[in-house]
Amino acid sequence: MTRKGRAFSTVALCCCTAAAGAGLVGCEDASKAEGKPAAGHSASSAEKRPDGGLLTGTRKIDVSGHSVHVSCSGRDEGPGAPVVVLLSGGGDHLGKMAAFQKTLGNKNRVCSYDRLGQGASDKPSGPQTFESTGQILTGVLKRVAGDRPVVLAGHSLGGIIAARYAPDHRDKVKGLVLLDATSPTNTADIAQAIPESAGGEAGQLREQNLAIFRGKNPEKLRIPDGKVRSAGDIPVEVVKHGKPYLAAVPEYGPALERSWTRGQHKWRALSTESRGSTAEHSGHYIYLEEPDVAVEAVHRVTARVADAERSAG
Repeated sequence: MTRKGRAFSTVALCCCTAAAGAGLVGCEDASKAEGKPAAGHSASSAEKRPDGGLLTGTRKIDVSGHSVHVSCSGRDEGPGAPVVVLLSGGGDHLGKMAAFQKTLGNKNRVCSYDRLGQGASDKPSGPQTFESTGQILTGVLKRVAGDRPVVLAGHSLGGIIAARYAPDHRDKVKGLVLLDATSPTNTADIAQAIPESAGGEAGQLREQNLAIFRGKNPEKLRIPDGKVRSAGDIPVEVVKHGKPYLAAVPEYGPALERSWTRGQHKWRALSTESRGSTAEHSGHYIYLEEPDVAVEAVHRVTARVADAERSAG
């Protein structure tokens, strides 16, 4: 395999497993440095400390009978201030976003968690759907955000989960940041970009990703195509990669890049107040390769949510 081919085989489009090797929902090259979970203590799973503050630190909590690993840190501006909740890509864990979480914490309370099948959380007992993974997210939000408004910031697979969740939870989710989120039509996109007759690395990529979308991933999550439903007029930032890393796919790379761009544009339909941008110097992992772009996107959304909450109050 060529050097270019090796780089491609470990780059993620969605999620990855040891068997699949590469995916279209968010696993990174193993050579990438990973962060460590935010410092904390693992003791009580209560959502509030004795002084009335929300959960702080890194610990495991019980959500619907499942052990879920969560981490909360940062600056707490009190009731009404939005809580940022990070959702990592497939095959990742909350430690991957630790540096991003720490930087965001200079201005906001920020939490992250491992979904079932990720990191230190329980493995799923069976197949998962957007509905079931959303139920775990709802339980996490109750514990880490209480009655406060939430901004979801999702990367790759975490992005599509956040985008599917928000329209049904407008009372809680007041803003979204999607960092190179998996396309809402991921199955159709890859099937169209790489024909069934394709061989070699491209053919392998096609088969691996279609299997991942059907649930052969660590989370056992089925990732079907679907229309983008409206979340109203909440602020939404859609940030896509600028480095054409998908072009490394032999013969079909340009088509994959075009379909990925179209998928990012489709997410703009989530809100009448959506904004699209490009991280010009970043591949798939925008929050690692160009963190300032990701941080600024989150800050723009949290500022607008805070202003809206003050006006409503």
